[in-house]
Amino acid sequence: MDTLLNTEKKKGINKILLTALLAATLLIAGAVWLLSLNPSLDQKKQQLLAASFQEGTPEFDQYTKDIIIQTDMNNIMQSPTAMGTIMMTIHASIRNKGQKIINGLEVKAAVVDLLGKTVREKKLLVVPSQEEKLLPNQTIPVVATIEGFSRDDDRANVKWKVTAIKVE
Repeated sequence: MDTLLNTEKKKGINKILLTALLAATLLIAGAVWLLSLNPSLDQKKQQLLAASFQEGTPEFDQYTKDIIIQTDMNNIMQSPTAMGTIMMTIHASIRNKGQKIINGLEVKAAVVDLLGKTVREKKLLVVPSQEEKLLPNQTIPVVATIEGFSRDDDRANVKWKVTAIKVE
């Protein structure tokens, strides 16, 4: 009867808990190490754009003449932000009327005033970020969000321009 009432308290560290904590720490460290091996999005973008045709080359002019960008003027939204500025969401469609498959396409969306001067602009990597490839005669939607407009800015028109292109 004395043995039932007399319970001994274990002193020291629970070995199972210590082993589980060590295993969890190693698992998290391994996951972080694996993720650090992958290049960042900026590095991937730079690699893609390094192999693309830029403005000023004859190939750039040859391939960009087959790209048609059309702004959906009925679907441009202007929203106030909490900081007191205005954000514009611009919808457009990009069509490849050429015969080459495009696997890298960077465009610049610019909001201009009545005189044609750029108020704000933003570069977007459309292919492969928003769409994996742009096939011949394919049309894809694209959305550009440009922030930082003041209420006094003249936001008269939107202009699009291809800044880099890579074809297969």
